[in-house]
Amino acid sequence: MSTLARKKLPIGIQSFEKLRKEGCYYVDKTPLLHRLVEEGGYYFLSRPRRFGKSLLLDTLACLFEGREALFEGLYIHDKWEWQRRHPVIRLSFGDGVLQSREALDVRIRDQLFRERERLGVSLTRDTDIAGEFSALIRDAHAQHGERVVVLIDEYDKPILDNLLEPERARALREGLKNLYSVLKDADPHLAFVLLTGVSKFSKVSLFSGLNNLRDITLSPAYAALCGYTDADLEMVFAAELPGLDRDQIRHWYNGYRWGGAEVTAVYNPFDVLLLFQERAFGPYWFESATPTFLVELLRQRGVFTPALTAWHSRPALLGRFDVDDIATEALLFQAGYLTLHEVREEIPNRPFYRLGFPNQEVEMSLNEALLPVLGLNDDAQDELILRLPGLLREADFAGLESYFKALYAGLPHDWYRNNPIAKYEGHYASVFYSHFAALGVRVTVEDASHHGRVDMTVEAFGQLYLFEFKVVEQLPEGSALAQIKAKGYADKYRDRGMPIYLVGVEFSKEQRQIVAFEMEEAITG
Repeated sequence: MSTLARKKLPIGIQSFEKLRKEGCYYVDKTPLLHRLVEEGGYYFLSRPRRFGKSLLLDTLACLFEGREALFEGLYIHDKWEWQRRHPVIRLSFGDGVLQSREALDVRIRDQLFRERERLGVSLTRDTDIAGEFSALIRDAHAQHGERVVVLIDEYDKPILDNLLEPERARALREGLKNLYSVLKDADPHLAFVLLTGVSKFSKVSLFSGLNNLRDITLSPAYAALCGYTDADLEMVFAAELPGLDRDQIRHWYNGYRWGGAEVTAVYNPFDVLLLFQERAFGPYWFESATPTFLVELLRQRGVFTPALTAWHSRPALLGRFDVDDIATEALLFQAGYLTLHEVREEIPNRPFYRLGFPNQEVEMSLNEALLPVLGLNDDAQDELILRLPGLLREADFAGLESYFKALYAGLPHDWYRNNPIAKYEGHYASVFYSHFAALGVRVTVEDASHHGRVDMTVEAFGQLYLFEFKVVEQLPEGSALAQIKAKGYADKYRDRGMPIYLVGVEFSKEQRQIVAFEMEEAITG
């Protein structure tokens, strides 16, 4: 039993004042906030939902408002001019779902009115939204004698909530652009600006003319601005760790990187706090934060799911995000379903990114959410959970063959005609990969399009399965298993000290069915 004093877990707390006054755990982010303020300027930060962006903004608000008592004992306490108090304008679009430009304008006017009241600034004339915001900034500066701080949370949510309705999303985008355009000419009255959200819309579409907006999303210096590091867990949450497997915590929840491979990986804070509360591993973030439009867009685009484990992208594509032009990798990366694994420069100053899943929670949960997209109904998913683990554990050759043949026979005929992924031979491998990944076992995809590498390895229940997939015209050829054996794919795994099984799977293009499922144990002696 740990002798360390346990504190209140700040689950769902976005108020810095409440967190500090109620004696909650707090990971001190003020060294990074101090650097952010010292470097000065206008900032933009993209992070997935439930990563602590709202708490970050509230902490900055308390800092600029000079609420010294809340910062006692923190890094920044003896480094801040507490006598200087800036007026802070805070706007947020996190609540509710706005479905029209008119509703957005009402929401904006309401927030501007409340900020005027709070700051003691009156509006003496009728004007439009841009005029109201501009007057608020200008008059707050005059009223308080210090330049204004503007903090905008969930700046993009009205657009994201309507991405499947492009015309509506474009109208909402124009409404937000009208608001944000004010910042360009308000520079003489502004001390600090930070906008946060999930996506990174282009400057042209939302921040036209705001050329001094610095995007720190992939800045190594601010990689840990949101989220917890391993060191944070060891130091701040030490009292919560006894009884939990540290390696398993990392495997489930760590792995988010905003920068190169050398950048410290961070944990999703929402997951970690729920783990400490429930004392059990679960997909807490995925179940609370996954937008339905994500799965629908992946369905429409027919994404080859094994590619999600090692997706290559140019930086320009990660930033290509707008209503009419959303790169798939940008959507997945900015929403938190892929993270940066490697940055390579084959050509100087022309980096290339390798993306992949951050951790087990995301890989397992996203693939489970995609199973219906791949044609698997509820009965098939129940069979996955109830029957497949036992077959893998026992290495039941006949049972596995029967299971997978029945699985493919159960795919509805219309699915092959209507689903974009069915245009590609790789859809067979997608079903296999996502099927295993959803089970939560360790799946490694080499690159199913490159000859010379085994298509997929599955490590489950102390056994290792090597899969090779082939598409044949109609009749089985026996070439899949023969290739595994001829090329010695098992050799590199022999030192793992576990049984190795070779599985050759052949699909008939004409019959749309598995016509050969051959399996044998590799000789490990």
